[in-house]
Amino acid sequence: MKPRDIIKEKSSMWIFGYGSLVWKPDFAYKKSKVGYIKGYKRRFWHGDDFYRGDKEKPGRVVTLVEDQEACTWGVAYEVTDCQIEESLQYLNMREVVLGGYITQMVEFIPKEKGQGSLLALVYIATSNNPIYLGPASDKEIAAQIAICSGNTGHNIEYLIRLADFMRISCPEVEDEHLFSIEAAVLNIFSDCGGIKLLDPKPILLGAT
Repeated sequence: MKPRDIIKEKSSMWIFGYGSLVWKPDFAYKKSKVGYIKGYKRRFWHGDDFYRGDKEKPGRVVTLVEDQEACTWGVAYEVTDCQIEESLQYLNMREVVLGGYITQMVEFIPKEKGQGSLLALVYIATSNNPIYLGPASDKEIAAQIAICSGNTGHNIEYLIRLADFMRISCPEVEDEHLFSIEAAVLNIFSDCGGIKLLDPKPILLGAT
């Protein structure tokens, strides 16, 4: 699905983020909603050789894997008018060209009560991608994340910010995969005073 096909005759659309987009969309939007999609589970199975890793040591970032029993929490952003084309051009470079993701349309269900579901665009990396890493144990994934860094920072920051988002915005949700990997990374650094992120930025959601 090409961006031109998505924006054809549309005055607004929603974009669903479940990885770095939940705390760093970096595009203009009208409003955002915390919520979830069904039929997918979030997994640290995709490689990143630009943002959180390099060619020699690719980092681990999340993608979506089909699972009819699962749901994945994140943030949907509404973009309108000129924001649509601008955001899609930006995300095409960030997610598709440099990240290896493809686009899908999914049903997004807002967390806020009394709101109907929305159709949203999402970026997914599949096993057909050359930098797709696939399944590994929590300890193996944690060990890889612990040593990788790329153009936008350390792979650990990506993991910690995603876990923080879940605790702050979805405290009732237990993301076993995410929190197990976080615990394994924290365990690696427990003997040297823990992890300190540089220039911590608060996660602000629900902006209008």
